[in-house]
Amino acid sequence: MTSPSTTPERTGPGLALLALLLPAILITVTASDMVNLMLPTIGTEFGATEAELAWVVTGFLLMFSVGVPLYGRVSDRVSLRRLFVLALLTYAAGSLVCALAPSLFVLVAGRIVTGIGAAAIPVLGIIAVTRLLPAAKRGVGIGVVSAGAGIGTAAGPAVGGGVGQALGWPALFWITLVVSLVLVPAALRVLPDDAPAGRGRLDVPGGVLLGLGAGLVLFGMTQAQVAGFAAPLAWGSLAVAVAALVLFGWRTARVDQPFVPPALFTNRGYRTGVLVAFLAMTVNLGGLVFVPLLVVEVNGLTPGQGALVMIPAGAAVAALSPVIGRLAERVGTRPLVLTGLALIGLSALFLSTFTDGASPVPAAVGVLALSIGFSFVMTTLIGAAAGELPGEQVGVGLGVLQGVQFLGAGTGPAVFGVLVSARQQSGASAINPYYAGHEGAAYSDVFLAMAVVTVLTLIVASRMRPARPAAQPQQPNLGQ
Repeated sequence: MTSPSTTPERTGPGLALLALLLPAILITVTASDMVNLMLPTIGTEFGATEAELAWVVTGFLLMFSVGVPLYGRVSDRVSLRRLFVLALLTYAAGSLVCALAPSLFVLVAGRIVTGIGAAAIPVLGIIAVTRLLPAAKRGVGIGVVSAGAGIGTAAGPAVGGGVGQALGWPALFWITLVVSLVLVPAALRVLPDDAPAGRGRLDVPGGVLLGLGAGLVLFGMTQAQVAGFAAPLAWGSLAVAVAALVLFGWRTARVDQPFVPPALFTNRGYRTGVLVAFLAMTVNLGGLVFVPLLVVEVNGLTPGQGALVMIPAGAAVAALSPVIGRLAERVGTRPLVLTGLALIGLSALFLSTFTDGASPVPAAVGVLALSIGFSFVMTTLIGAAAGELPGEQVGVGLGVLQGVQFLGAGTGPAVFGVLVSARQQSGASAINPYYAGHEGAAYSDVFLAMAVVTVLTLIVASRMRPARPAAQPQQPNLGQ
């Protein structure tokens, strides 16, 4: 990107803003997978099948993936305060429905409502940091927001399993209800109500096509994870998604004010960043899904113990993300992204090689390094986009970037899940010659596949231009 942000600098609410954003992002991101370990209990209570239970997670993720780019675009026209408060209240309403749900159908409906509210928080958090904090503090602010997302992703299963087992699964939703309502007064105090810079008519049909395409991609991937890509519901959803996205591209090229300005993608740096974010997220979520399964099935841990393996990764992301955000301002985007991808690739290779024994320590070490590497990649990419996009494109640009990230979150577990199932059915030895075990051969193979995807991502990321000399001081951007 070549145009600096036109958003005027403000001193902003500083610590008060971050004190609002961190818990808001924590509760919304944690909600995506906090019910995973409680699904068997929910299924027993409601007499639901595994396919029916999947909707407790899928319904939330569908709304999340569709909502992120939509909220990003609308934020260019509606004040942050109104959108943020509306999102918190919607999230609270969905949590209340889930907590009181008398049937699986009502629980899924509540999860859909919570997903509609939760989708706004990550992208609005980044936009708030960009608009309200001075340039010197944006890197740290984005790092704090990224830390919240990282902790929520890693800690969701552990928190959900522990609280759900001790107090029952409805307690999870009572907690999110209370926290979201407590945050509403803080949002009213901290966030401004001034009108954004966006002008003109909103391209509603374009937004609908984009949302439909994104949602059906995620839905098709989740169906493939359950029944395989040959299932009509899987390939049919993906086919309709492709058609919707093609129509979205056709409309974008022909209307005066499209939902996503084509100028966003005229810069090679932004295009590369979007692709890198997608590929890196497929590997990261693949690791976060299959490492807990590995330690349960191969290392012999209980599901609760398996979730604890993820806690060091969440703690490391929390500690390092603000540092990475500040470092990106000094070093530039390209070196940190390449470093993060290299760490992800080495972590996947480590997991493919050394997780054959009874000890869960190698798995914990591998997922720790994987999470740190991913934090290097995404904190840097988001910070670069937030600091460099023109003011009228910040909302939609960050929405697209984070929307693609969540599509990667749905794609990774589905694709790698199909590979794990195929390798388990074959009963073959691990492809990695240095993997000594046999029981976990399928997991070794999937981690090896993640390493291969990371190598391809490194090749894509190498197209980013090197950092400019220090004699030309500029904010770091995706073109660096």
